[in-house]
Amino acid sequence: MGDAEHGIDPGVLNRIAGEVKELKAVGVEVAIVVGAGNYFRGAGLAASGIDRVTADQMGMIATIINSLAMQDALERIDLYARVMSAIKINQVCEDFIRRRAIRHLEKGRVVIFAAGTGNPFFTTDSAASLRAVEINANLLIKATKVDGVYSADPVKDQLATRYQTLEYDEVIEKKLEVMDTTAVVLCRDNGMPLRVLDMMKPGALMRAAKGLDEGTLVS
Repeated sequence: MGDAEHGIDPGVLNRIAGEVKELKAVGVEVAIVVGAGNYFRGAGLAASGIDRVTADQMGMIATIINSLAMQDALERIDLYARVMSAIKINQVCEDFIRRRAIRHLEKGRVVIFAAGTGNPFFTTDSAASLRAVEINANLLIKATKVDGVYSADPVKDQLATRYQTLEYDEVIEKKLEVMDTTAVVLCRDNGMPLRVLDMMKPGALMRAAKGLDEGTLVS
């Protein structure tokens, strides 16, 4: 949503698409999990009184909207992309099928995973960890608003320091809120390296893909 309060900022969308194209140009296979915080979050809706399961289902549908926007941005710069949804919405995009997703990647397509895990009470962080494990990814990138994991909120605490590396259990024990605990445990139990970086920093994705020191590596 860029600097707006909600919705989609075309400029941000196009910039991210351009960085994905740069990754594809050097032979990186790319799969993307999209959230829907630019519209609303299921937990937030539930706090306002909406049934939690219904709220989460609304959030899943919102991720499909974002995924279609991302697919369009990629296709406008001549990349092949496929949206695969964890909930059935066949007239809009494909159902998620693990082997088909892997085949899309092998054929050079960008795969966009929508609708989280398809289940309420699970965040898109958990969906990202799950899909990364399912497609045998080499690296899971948590693209966020800060340039790594800090000892405290760097906005509120000027003495907060950035971790260069962390272990999964450190993240859980110190309650660092990198991703939700379910997502971190899934990465830990399957040996999936996780790198947290600032998605607004130009070149950050490429540096992470090349294995350079970018953000914080959790392994």
